[in-house]
Amino acid sequence: MTGVEEIPSISGGDDELTELGVAAAAHAIRTGDITAESYAAALLRQARRQSDIHSFVTIDEAAVLAAAVAADQARAAGSTAPLLGVPLGIKDSYQTRELPTTIGLKSLQDFTPAADAEIVTAVKDAGGIVFGKNNLVEMSYGVTGHNEAYGQVLNPYHREHLSGGSSSGSAASVAARIVPASFGGDTIGSIRIPAALNGVVGFKPTTGRWPRGGVVPVSHTLDTTGLLARRVEDVALLDHIITGEPAAPARSGLTGARFAYAPKDYLQLVDAEVEQQFWETAHLLRGVGAEVVEIDLGDDFSDLADRVGWNLFLRDTHRAVTRFLQDNDYPVSFDEVYDGLKPQLHAVWSAVVVPGAPGYLSEDQHAATLGVDRPKLQRRFGDVFSRDGFDALIFPTTPAPAPAIADQWEFTVADETVPHLFLSKNTIPASGAGTPGITLPTGLTRSGLPIGIELDAAHGRDTELLALALQVESALGSLPSPA
Repeated sequence: MTGVEEIPSISGGDDELTELGVAAAAHAIRTGDITAESYAAALLRQARRQSDIHSFVTIDEAAVLAAAVAADQARAAGSTAPLLGVPLGIKDSYQTRELPTTIGLKSLQDFTPAADAEIVTAVKDAGGIVFGKNNLVEMSYGVTGHNEAYGQVLNPYHREHLSGGSSSGSAASVAARIVPASFGGDTIGSIRIPAALNGVVGFKPTTGRWPRGGVVPVSHTLDTTGLLARRVEDVALLDHIITGEPAAPARSGLTGARFAYAPKDYLQLVDAEVEQQFWETAHLLRGVGAEVVEIDLGDDFSDLADRVGWNLFLRDTHRAVTRFLQDNDYPVSFDEVYDGLKPQLHAVWSAVVVPGAPGYLSEDQHAATLGVDRPKLQRRFGDVFSRDGFDALIFPTTPAPAPAIADQWEFTVADETVPHLFLSKNTIPASGAGTPGITLPTGLTRSGLPIGIELDAAHGRDTELLALALQVESALGSLPSPA
């Protein structure tokens, strides 16, 4: 962290302040129940207490406090901005013109872009404050939270376990009560995976619905910006601010809601406690009036989803990253980034990402993925919602709780050894199809690790999904804070 050493104190109340969500904090500041300065100071103290989890690359304390003081002055002058004085985390793949944007690379630790990402601008225009830049997996390429330059991001519920990725710092900082919400990015699950492993809410909008300008890409076909928060109401508020779309009509409960589950594809290989929690959640939802119905997505569904997701993820990277670095005047080229990658990631790019690599997808294969496989996957999802009339597909967000950091590259699920990318198995289908998904915390394992449940909805039905998720969240209750 950089900036002032002394943070103004308040007469107790840090625990209460750091538990506030976005909507609650914004309301308290607008009504004068708290000041933006006291709220920011409490969050900064929490960041210091939780600095060992490595959830942030950069925090400018002086700038945060100055922005909070300015928000209090604006409030006194009559401002009612929807995010007035609320600090939010920003994944360090989002450009910020007042803070460095590193993409998790040591070589970019001093690089400050000329312009903010579109979402950062929207946050500032709504009165929000950039609290800092969240740590992430290098180049947003991974699901474990590993970063050699800025530290392995630790899980606040159990520091010896993974935070997930690639939006690892975003999830951990929200779970650790450092910020009430943080923006992340999702290509194959990089919001939903860490959200589930850290016990917070993670929202992936319909691909293309939220702006992506000024965010370092992985795949223009799959990438979406999104949010990690502790409450669905906060996601709904930010969704409205970012898109301008009104919220869907509120549901009075879950009576008549229809959930589909596909055990052959989402429950075939899962941790025993994750599976038990899924069945308990299904039973709970039925108990409050919802239907939870088994469906069959087809024998080829998982293979189809994997093919679409991984083909596009890996094939798009070279072109997307090369152009972004050039267009935004980064002081490094694609080749320089590639040469400086950590050994594990360099090996992956050498095998499948760099043109001419042994596994680099041919033009014909790429065209077939976009023109044949992806539409087929989208139709399969469309049938669930349009033809069969389900409100959401429901499943465990990750097939296992957070593995131990010591086992992050390979671990055991139901007596079977799996690689780290297995954590993305259940999130890939919605990414490939471009449909919206939201993960909610649904419980803790016996050892205290969070378990997430994901709801996917029809393409473009984001506000309806959020309205449904509000009711599911109400039925599930909330997790206790990390010790």
